[in-house]
Amino acid sequence: MTNETAAPTWLIVSVSTAGGAAASLRVQVWRKLRSLGALYLQQSVCLLPATADVARDVRRLAGRVRQGGGTARVLPMAFTDPAAEQAVITELNAARDAEYAEVLQRLPELRRELAHEQARGRLTYAEVEESEADLHRFRAWLAKIEARDYFRAPGGDAARTAVAGAAAELAAFEDAALRAETSELASAAGSGRSGLRAAARP
Repeated sequence: MTNETAAPTWLIVSVSTAGGAAASLRVQVWRKLRSLGALYLQQSVCLLPATADVARDVRRLAGRVRQGGGTARVLPMAFTDPAAEQAVITELNAARDAEYAEVLQRLPELRRELAHEQARGRLTYAEVEESEADLHRFRAWLAKIEARDYFRAPGGDAARTAVAGAAAELAAFEDAALRAETSELASAAGSGRSGLRAAARP
């Protein structure tokens, strides 16, 4: 009979900033664990997959907590029940899908703005720059969600497709703005030449 145990693939993280720790440390801990996509089991105790990047970030966070006067424990673990592990993965995926859904909910605002400005004939470089900044924020937001999407939540594909679609629409808007500006410059140049010819007549 062998006494084999599964390799640890998860981390239990227990962090407390009660007592002498600064209030700002509590916020830092909350933000970092949220950015990692931690699944809270109870207050101050959460679960994360033990990837190399997560383990490094958690180790650094634990060090900051201890230096700041709090307490932190990081315990490796492995599920012995596959069904229990799958339930955790499902819960993590549901959290990511909710975040992807928020991207999908807000992204149409950018696409409507592009369509609205094009319908009004406001094909300007300023509009292109403003929409590029908006698209950059969506891409950065999507990248943050993807970084904590450890198990490829099903909603990710729709969010990526939607952001790519918005990028394509912005590229088309930019092409239209370039054509409009080129046409305006050509018309202005033509008017200037006509005026010079008129002035040169005896």
